[in-house]
Amino acid sequence: MAGAGTAHAPASFADPVAVPQKKQSAESKVATDSALYRTGKLAGTNCGPGPLTKNDQAGYARFLQHLKACLDIAWAAEFRQAGLSFAPPKLTFVAAQATTPCGAWTPGADGVYCSKDRSIYMVVNAAAVRRPFGLGIARLLAHEYGHHVQEMAGIWRFYWSTRAAARTKARKLELTRRSELQAECLSAVFMSTIKRSFPVDEAEWNYAVNWFQRNGDKGWAENDHGRGKTQATWMRRGFAEAAPWACDTWSVKAGAVQ
Repeated sequence: MAGAGTAHAPASFADPVAVPQKKQSAESKVATDSALYRTGKLAGTNCGPGPLTKNDQAGYARFLQHLKACLDIAWAAEFRQAGLSFAPPKLTFVAAQATTPCGAWTPGADGVYCSKDRSIYMVVNAAAVRRPFGLGIARLLAHEYGHHVQEMAGIWRFYWSTRAAARTKARKLELTRRSELQAECLSAVFMSTIKRSFPVDEAEWNYAVNWFQRNGDKGWAENDHGRGKTQATWMRRGFAEAAPWACDTWSVKAGAVQ
């Protein structure tokens, strides 16, 4: 099953309440009991993609390429530890929102993942480099990479097949939120592992999380990415734990992914 995943550029944590254990299908266990949840913390990388310069599109593209190489290293190590096969995604730059093999670009997205060609598409144009925010750009790329992690782990196929079988719009939106919030959490996991070498400034990270808490749901016509508060909650969780197990959005009650 192919599909696109999307994302925007731009303390103590209470665990979501887990769904009571019940008999699950082998298909659902791919999402709720992934081997990635038993690997511990994501492997750290000495990731230093360098500075971003205003109005430098070539430098912006190099920054993304270096960062993508760090993501490749970290997630390849995690998949080896989990005993799962892994191949890195392709990274494709587009000058504007474009049609991908998965269909039309999602309005409002600055990056898109397409499972049909296992590619991350990132917009690189004059607007993107006018006031580049390194941490925000890294978070965005790591979010799209999170969808590739879902694809390689089998979670992405489970999501799309379950969504296709859902009978109501509300259920379809809930499933999309579970997918998008997991990708956001996995992004935060990666950001936590590179916080020293990148570096991730604590004040900047808190600024980004607070921005999402206030604005994270404003760019989407429907509640398919979660409320701003919910997005911020999963960002904080991933960053605090720095481990994929913290991002199991499939085993929590619907209220945790509103």
